[in-house]
Amino acid sequence: MSGALLTRRACHGATALGGGRRRRPSPYAVVGGLFWVVMSLAFWRVPMCCDFGQHAAVVERLKDNLLHPAHPMADLPGHGSAYYSPYAVAQGAFARATGLAGWEVVKLAGPLNLLVLLTGIGRFVRVLTPRPWAPVLALFAMVLLWGTRMAWWSGYLGLMSMTGNLGYPSTFAIGLTFWAWAWAGTLVHRAGRSWWPYAGLGVLCGLILLIHPISSVAAVIGVVAFAASGRTVWHRAWRWAATAVVAAAVAAVWPYYSVFSLVGDESVDWIHRQLYTEMPQRFWLALLGLPALWLRFRRDRRDPLVLMFALDCAVVAYGWVSGHYTYGRILGLTLVPLQFALAIELVAPRPWGWRRGALVGAAALGACVGFFQIQAGAVVPRALDPIGFDQPPRWPGYGWAVGHLRKGDVVLTDGYRPTRSVPGYGANLVAPAWPDASLDEDVRHRRLAAVRAYLSPESTRAERAAIVRRYQVRWLLLSPGQRVPPEAVVVGWSRRTGEVLARVGGADQPRRPGADRAASPANAHLIG
Repeated sequence: MSGALLTRRACHGATALGGGRRRRPSPYAVVGGLFWVVMSLAFWRVPMCCDFGQHAAVVERLKDNLLHPAHPMADLPGHGSAYYSPYAVAQGAFARATGLAGWEVVKLAGPLNLLVLLTGIGRFVRVLTPRPWAPVLALFAMVLLWGTRMAWWSGYLGLMSMTGNLGYPSTFAIGLTFWAWAWAGTLVHRAGRSWWPYAGLGVLCGLILLIHPISSVAAVIGVVAFAASGRTVWHRAWRWAATAVVAAAVAAVWPYYSVFSLVGDESVDWIHRQLYTEMPQRFWLALLGLPALWLRFRRDRRDPLVLMFALDCAVVAYGWVSGHYTYGRILGLTLVPLQFALAIELVAPRPWGWRRGALVGAAALGACVGFFQIQAGAVVPRALDPIGFDQPPRWPGYGWAVGHLRKGDVVLTDGYRPTRSVPGYGANLVAPAWPDASLDEDVRHRRLAAVRAYLSPESTRAERAAIVRRYQVRWLLLSPGQRVPPEAVVVGWSRRTGEVLARVGGADQPRRPGADRAASPANAHLIG
């Protein structure tokens, strides 16, 4: 009898702890979980391409020397490089602890970054509305409502672009940005007088600033929009000022580089000019959210999404007018107020009418157009594709060459793909592909000129030998149309691209102490 009584009491206690009923997962937990699985697999199936090699190279340099890493792409000092953020240093420490190669760490970072992004979206939308389906619709709006021309760039979160950039610092920074916006929205509605939550938000904003400086522009705009939307904004001005001061202090004490030195830097503006080309074709589907944003404006002239969108547009316009095209990098986040306002309006508890029905129909049609026109190939493998969707880029891998390279070897090449991929295996380039704050642009241009001079058909053997000695070149990676110099020895070639790997410099060339094979050559086929 005592056993039966104990059983009844245990059951009663379990019921009390559960609130008398089982808790069901929210729609967003279910859909978001499925989305996480599908997109992680989609990201893993795409080989190294675009900026992947650059980020893998950063991890390799930090793995070699966590406190004083070399330049990400060349045999040069790396102090001052903005790539050495807290996010990258954590990756480098993880690589040192596990022995994983840089490209493996970047691949593993994709699902982690996506988890931060999805949880941030859920938290942010819940600050705006309690409707359980709103985060689900916001997620689908964010990944589908772009345009009918490919928008592939770091920080752009369409399905197709995600397959390439989930492992990048920009994705992690954007995930933190959603968390920062949610935090700011909570502070607006909180009546407490403590300064600590504002200081905590400042720490988070400082981390975003260090991890991805251009995304931090949009992050700060969002925080400002929420601060300005509060009815007691002037009464809390000093607390919001504390947020700014703490964020600046966090950024100022970071020892690897000075984020404030990037203000006014024009070295990468020429790269970002293309962000302003074909903008209507790339983003017009997001404009379906304009009616929803207008309704929010009519209800509240200080609505945070409205303010956020207006300020983002002002920054993008400034980038175009001033020629600082790098500010166009926030275009992906500029669409968020449109996309999320539409999602929230569709689930709002208001009477249905023809206007709302038209908005639902337009949103559904736009999502279908966006998916089948641009985004479907991200999640539909070619083997299961009955139509022939555009697929993510599949760059050729360099596993055929990695087996011959040793970590730290200098490679001379001017190919678009090898200059962006080879450093990810632990090798160095004569001339880095991208500008970097740790290397003067005049020096980089001189190195680019040396590469052109070496590969010129008019170059003499003596001129080529001088370049080899000056930059300690050991390998040439040549495209099919480039001639192999007589003094070079061909050691490998790619059946897919026809590229040739040749050795120069001789066996007596100085080697780095402890140099080993380039990053995981046995597994290099897994990334291309």
